[in-house]
Amino acid sequence: MSKEGKKGHGLGRLVRGGFLTSFCCFILFLIFLAGLISLIVWLVYRPSKPKFTVVTAAVYNLNATSPYPPAVTSSFQFTIAIRNPSHRSSIRYDRLLGYVVYRDQAITPPLELPPLYQEEESTVAISPILGGTFVPVSTDISSGLAMDEAYGVVPLRVVLMGRIKYKSGAFKSAWNSLYVRCDVLVGLKRGLVGQVPLLGSSDCSVSV
Repeated sequence: MSKEGKKGHGLGRLVRGGFLTSFCCFILFLIFLAGLISLIVWLVYRPSKPKFTVVTAAVYNLNATSPYPPAVTSSFQFTIAIRNPSHRSSIRYDRLLGYVVYRDQAITPPLELPPLYQEEESTVAISPILGGTFVPVSTDISSGLAMDEAYGVVPLRVVLMGRIKYKSGAFKSAWNSLYVRCDVLVGLKRGLVGQVPLLGSSDCSVSV
């Protein structure tokens, strides 16, 4: 190959190499720019987790049977306030289920709740009635619940679970799992049914 051919071949490789380098830099720049835009959008429209608080509680039935078969029949109504603290994002709730737990064991069957829409910086309240059917439990649960009833203070946990989606302008998030745990102490008096006092804090733990 002549010297002129070798020079031309080498020049071509330099040109191609420079083009590939520039192209790779351009692609990296686009990726960086897309990531920066996504970060800015997330910081601007970043939604806040909703806040759940148990406002009132009512007990219409709470009966533990033992020793055999150990079971619980109950009927509760909890009014739960849901606060959306975000001034940019509305919230949709879907596939919601609610139930009551005593000492880490469910004592009511899951109740399906209707979908819910919540505007920015708003508060809504739900008042599901949970229970109403016979639920088998362990002997420890049955005897423990009977003792707490006799004492007049029963620790309960109200659980809500489902999925949640945020919307802010044209921005919509994907559906995310929602798990809400509300630990409450309710005061009971033998023979009385209906509204019962809530003892201590009634704020809830929220996981999204």
